[in-house]
Amino acid sequence: MAVTWTITNMEYTNDSDKGVVHAAWSASDSDGDHTGTVSGMESYTPDSSASGYIAFDSLTNAKVASWVKATLGADEVTRVGEKIAAQIAESKTPSTAWGKPF
Repeated sequence: MAVTWTITNMEYTNDSDKGVVHAAWSASDSDGDHTGTVSGMESYTPDSSASGYIAFDSLTNAKVASWVKATLGADEVTRVGEKIAAQIAESKTPSTAWGKPF
């Protein structure tokens, strides 16, 4: 199993630079029919004069996902993976159930 990071949407400035202001993301993994997902949104302050600036139309999921993970930091990226693994484990062996005795 490996966590997949997906950029689900981005808000960008409505000018020629189209700098990314917000990146919405989802991280997920699955084991057969069991899936875990964590999502969030990160904020950015675009600067088209900065070294390494990438034009909006040249961005890729992998690049923006790397920004998101850098923004979250290694510890939080690990926690996201742990939350997903816990969701999958709970799905496989639920700790609660629904039903009526009659």
